Amino acid sequence: AGWFRRLLHKPKPSSAESSLDAGRSASSSPSSSSSSAKSSGSSPGTSLARSVCPAPILVSDINASGSARWAKSYDVCICHSDVDLELVEELVSYLEGQPESFRCFLQLRDAAPGSAVVTELCDAVQNSHCWVMLITPGFLRDPWCKYQMHQALAEAPMANGRTIPVLKDVDRKDYPKELRNLYYIYMALKEKSFRQIRDTVVR
Repeated sequence: AGWFRRLLHKPKPSSAESSLDAGRSASSSPSSSSSSAKSSGSSPGTSLARSVCPAPILVSDINASGSARWAKSYDVCICHSDVDLELVEELVSYLEGQPESFRCFLQLRDAAPGSAVVTELCDAVQNSHCWVMLITPGFLRDPWCKYQMHQALAEAPMANGRTIPVLKDVDRKDYPKELRNLYYIYMALKEKSFRQIRDTVVR
């Protein structure tokens, strides 16, 4: 009875607080999604994108010795098919050449010779902050790519922004069902897509 009495006598918020709450509600209301980051799991015209732009992240904050960045060996693990290696090498070169000097795991370059493939894939996923899934026709045919995708999802299911799907030459209907709760980047113009991937990794 005591808590119910307190609830009834709870003071009403002041007009300033009410307007602040209203402002918060308006700023977090859904807006229409951009054409570059699409969600195949939502109906047309709906989006979870927020209308408020996040504060810019400074390179000095990312590179600071006390930053959480250094808790893992890699910033980005690139999951890809062997047939897409040339494109992936360009992406890795772009990311590693940025002011943040992203640390990328590229299997062909960074896997330890003599180690088991499964061990290397699992270690790369566990020791990376986020994972870029380059989803192409080759990716969809490659059982190792699917295995690595499932490992990433098991490592951090529903993690916001840690798994970054990038579609190239793949119809929306073929987008993996396991990733349909995530927005993806559709790679049309390479330079623009690389920049989107970089910005997503920073966030």
